[in-house]
Amino acid sequence: MRKLGARGPTVSSLGLGCMGMSDSYGVPDDRESLATIERALKLGINFFDTADAYGPFVNEALLGRAIKKRRDKVVLATKAGFLTDDRGMVLGIDGSPGHIKDACDASLRRLGVDAIDLFYLHRVDPRIPIEVTMGAMAELVDQGKVRHLGLSEVSPETLRKAHDVYPITAVQSEYSIWSREPEDGILETCEELGVGFVAYSPLGCGFLTGKIRSVVGYPQYDVRRSYPRFQQGTIERNLLLLDHLELVAKAKGCTLAQLSLAWVLAKGSGIVPIVGTKKRKYLDEDVRAVDVRLSPSDLKDIEEAFPKASVAGERYPPEGMAAVDR
Repeated sequence: MRKLGARGPTVSSLGLGCMGMSDSYGVPDDRESLATIERALKLGINFFDTADAYGPFVNEALLGRAIKKRRDKVVLATKAGFLTDDRGMVLGIDGSPGHIKDACDASLRRLGVDAIDLFYLHRVDPRIPIEVTMGAMAELVDQGKVRHLGLSEVSPETLRKAHDVYPITAVQSEYSIWSREPEDGILETCEELGVGFVAYSPLGCGFLTGKIRSVVGYPQYDVRRSYPRFQQGTIERNLLLLDHLELVAKAKGCTLAQLSLAWVLAKGSGIVPIVGTKKRKYLDEDVRAVDVRLSPSDLKDIEEAFPKASVAGERYPPEGMAAVDR
């Protein structure tokens, strides 16, 4: 278990990210997804992450069904801020008070709960001062609809401004051995302010499991087909790094996925990775990462095998990159 920030809840050291159960990665299988959530609860995971944009909307409903009889055992996180159409296409970002409040009410209905434990602003709206958005989110806390507030993919400056309006419990951003941008300021700022850090995509959208050698032939709607790091000409360079990392994993007697998760866990006691698996067999593998102990020498070997500056390609296409680190 880990404390999520100075004022936040105590959560399992690994959380379960539920996006892929309804969005972005292959055909949804609600039966297996519900079984995976059930398995996570039995394994001791109590921290579950969703958003209104996932599906859109259906992922919150799915998670709500799964936790209906276990609400008191779950720390529930969701997000608002994206505008989407019924097909799941992102139309824009809206951080206006009216949208945030309406989105919260809709999330409460879909999740079937009285309060959201951790409510994130999914992305910063450049048209709305962060102080205005945070003021609206703070009102949701005052009304008892939300217990803690979070931000996703923000810059240190934005975090400070938001934290001055209302104490932020957690920042969620992508963080893994191949996405190390949080080390350029936001992790340090979180530690200084007593804010927890939730690492999404700690397995690099599946790349760090070693199971993806190409996205050629993946369904057209698989989001990785549009990510620069998975394109021909870049994925080959990243696979060379992964081959080096696999040697370290073999020496430690664990899988690539377990080593990659253990690395994130070792980067700070206030960091909580959320694994995005939607299958029980992968969840069973992932949770054993908590038993992998990494020495300073191990960390050096990992970072030398997969150096930050050697990763080829951006995380997202240009429109996605424009919405991060705001």
